[in-house]
Amino acid sequence: MIARLAGVSVPTVSRVINGRSDVAPDTRERVEALLNRHGYRRRSPARRTDAALIDLVFNDLDSPWAVEIIRGVEDVGQTSGVGTVVSAIHWRISSAKQWLDNMRTRSTEGIIFVTSMVNPPLQAELRRLRLPVVIIDPAGVDPQESPTIGATNWAGSLSANQYLISLGHRRIGFIAGPPHLMCSRARMDGYRAALGAADIPVDDTLIRPGNFYHEAGFTAGMQLLALPDPPTAIFASSDQMALGVYEAVRKRGLRVPDDISVVGFDDLPEVRWCSPPLTTVRQPLAEMGMLAARTVLRLAGGERTESPRVELATELIVRDSAAPPRRPAPVPSASTLVPRTRATGASGTSASP
Repeated sequence: MIARLAGVSVPTVSRVINGRSDVAPDTRERVEALLNRHGYRRRSPARRTDAALIDLVFNDLDSPWAVEIIRGVEDVGQTSGVGTVVSAIHWRISSAKQWLDNMRTRSTEGIIFVTSMVNPPLQAELRRLRLPVVIIDPAGVDPQESPTIGATNWAGSLSANQYLISLGHRRIGFIAGPPHLMCSRARMDGYRAALGAADIPVDDTLIRPGNFYHEAGFTAGMQLLALPDPPTAIFASSDQMALGVYEAVRKRGLRVPDDISVVGFDDLPEVRWCSPPLTTVRQPLAEMGMLAARTVLRLAGGERTESPRVELATELIVRDSAAPPRRPAPVPSASTLVPRTRATGASGTSASP
């Protein structure tokens, strides 16, 4: 009742009751006044046994970048004396319901969703519980009520493809991510923008669908390398797909970057140790997790966020997987070109395998 009257979450009231310092002064004053008005008796702090927690929810955990986000959230949690509960809901309604049932039983300060579809019923229940929510790399349209944290995906893709163009590449293959994700669409648009700025027409035969995982990169790489006029470079929308392209290049009896250049996106720890070390766009995954955790704790303490949408800067990390093409760029056939008026539009469209 106190939380509802004060317009804050239950964990915020709990922090005021237990004398914690991470509550905004005006929020503390409002809650204290309501506690006194309703004659609430505080328990001795020594009797408190429940630890403060942050719920970190993924769709899946079978990706190295999930580990980087967890590391960032954990760093903030350890500094703040807050634990982390990691869950995977696997895009299933039943898993989301089970997670929600479990979450109600613990002292959750707030929730971080990672590229999760927060459906309306779940949003309504979280509003009822007055728990702060932050979303990392939101899927689809930005939620209206929850702060979101992402990276400059368009700018990162643009810089990667401009780098390949600066090396002399004109036939650049592109392996997209899942089209329903905002980050995938932004990386596609960055690719198209780089080509358009260099007056290079977009060739749909060089665009392949993907899902951010190794197998998709391998499949798309094999398809691109089997073309009558294959690309001289491939930009993959994730490091895992880039490593899948590495395997496709080996299968074809070719070498990176002697025969084809490869660039990825993420800068996962292992890509600096592959052979050759991968040129990629660094996405600050751990920093995204850290900022999400800090934002959740601030919201739980009654503070406001300065901006509902934050994008952290990406950076092109140049290593050894890209070099100038050995063969000159051919003049593309007119039948394969996309008119330039289409090249600058919103994308997400990918060629069929």
